[in-house]
Amino acid sequence: MAQTPAKGIWKIITASSVGTLIEWYDFYIFGSLSTIIAAKFFPAGNPTTALLATLATFAAGFIVRPFGALFFGRLGDLIGRKHTFLLTLIIMGSSTFLIGLIPSYVTIGFWAPLIVLLLRLLQGLALGGEYGGAATYVAEHSPEHRRGFFTSWIQITATLGLFVSLVVILGVRRLVGVEEFTNGNGWRYPFLLSIVLVLISILIRLKMKESPLFTQLKEEGKTSVNPIKESFGHKENFKMVLLALFGATMGQGVIWYTSQFYAQSFILTKCNVEYEQANSIIMIALLLATPFFIVFGALSDKWGRKNIMLFGMLLGVLLYRPIFQQLYSLADTSGKEVVTNTVIEGQVGSNMKVPAVLTNYTDGTVLKVATTTSSTGVKTTKEVVLNGNTKWKMILLVTAMVLFVTMVYGPIAAFLVEMFPTRIRYTSMSLPYHIGNGVFGGLVPFIATLITTIPGTNYLSGLWYPIGVAALCLVVGGLYLSNKIEEHVTDEIAIKGEGQMELPVI
Repeated sequence: MAQTPAKGIWKIITASSVGTLIEWYDFYIFGSLSTIIAAKFFPAGNPTTALLATLATFAAGFIVRPFGALFFGRLGDLIGRKHTFLLTLIIMGSSTFLIGLIPSYVTIGFWAPLIVLLLRLLQGLALGGEYGGAATYVAEHSPEHRRGFFTSWIQITATLGLFVSLVVILGVRRLVGVEEFTNGNGWRYPFLLSIVLVLISILIRLKMKESPLFTQLKEEGKTSVNPIKESFGHKENFKMVLLALFGATMGQGVIWYTSQFYAQSFILTKCNVEYEQANSIIMIALLLATPFFIVFGALSDKWGRKNIMLFGMLLGVLLYRPIFQQLYSLADTSGKEVVTNTVIEGQVGSNMKVPAVLTNYTDGTVLKVATTTSSTGVKTTKEVVLNGNTKWKMILLVTAMVLFVTMVYGPIAAFLVEMFPTRIRYTSMSLPYHIGNGVFGGLVPFIATLITTIPGTNYLSGLWYPIGVAALCLVVGGLYLSNKIEEHVTDEIAIKGEGQMELPVI
């Protein structure tokens, strides 16, 4: 097979990455706006229950990702990579756009959360088919000795998608005002904007050509007749799928979502940091750490994938509790010296005035405590505005956690591609990736938050879930994965007889 020219590979990476970034953007604005969605689409009365219901809906999108991986993975191995992940982009963009049009719970009652759930499931199915297609497509254009470097550009898109979603949300919030964004229709604009981004990406992807490896297989008549059966119905290949899940993607998934999404939720809900400041902390940390996806992807071409990925998991297991404890301590005002206490009136909704106490501390920290009384009871909200020095300490702590993500996520696309043969690669790699990320990783915010509501737990108790999963994956990966790249690489498969395949051994 002729090697893709340097200029050609960069066009391929750009076209693949833009579409994948937009899909991640679409998927994550739901999570970034979870507190507002909870108020809009679920019954009022118990904010914690509404938030958990929203997080459960958010998690549902992750749970169905493996089914999307099976459906679209099979499609990709049968008809090709290009058309399959073009279809996933259309489904994702349409679902996101429609979420922005759904009337609130007050208007249509229980239809609102049901429609949100349906569209969220479609998003999950689409994302289940997108990542495997994009990663496979780029990898099959890349030379083996630089596969980690080139596929790491696809890996950046997940974090950049989160970053772009936060930029758009904060930008719209500033443009329309906090009142309109939170209580009016301003929150809808980030969802509606996605349709423009998707149309641009579709135009770019329509110009792409099929993967050369898949094209060669198709011309030779060697494409799989039944990718699902070949992927999971044969003992040796199914063993590879299980090893990819329990030795790599499961731990990678919980590291990804703990370091970025749960960190965001923790800073907002446990540390009570003011909304814009909390999200700016996450954004700056993402910006600082994102280049390291490329660094660790490139290093995996020289050092192998295993050691880098497992080291990132080990850092998460050892450091999550101390880091989150430090985040909480930085925002804690109980030991600070008070300068002034001022009673002010804050605006809630269009008419109601809510009294609030504004406390200034000697280090420049400001605490706002507002109390609302309604038919459902008394609700107290706290909002902490950090001083500049404390804010940067938080940024560095979150940056450190995102570096863990870059270690486990940067090399993993190349790692998964190299585990499976071309004819069933899309199907085989997509399932363990989306179970590890969609189920184990995607459930982190929901399970961790749920654990903290159990009597006898504290604000750090939710971390035992990702720590436990990462530790298990660390042990399995350490014992059974190989660090030698060449032992994973295979682009050919020999059919020895009906139902028998010759596969690489790890």
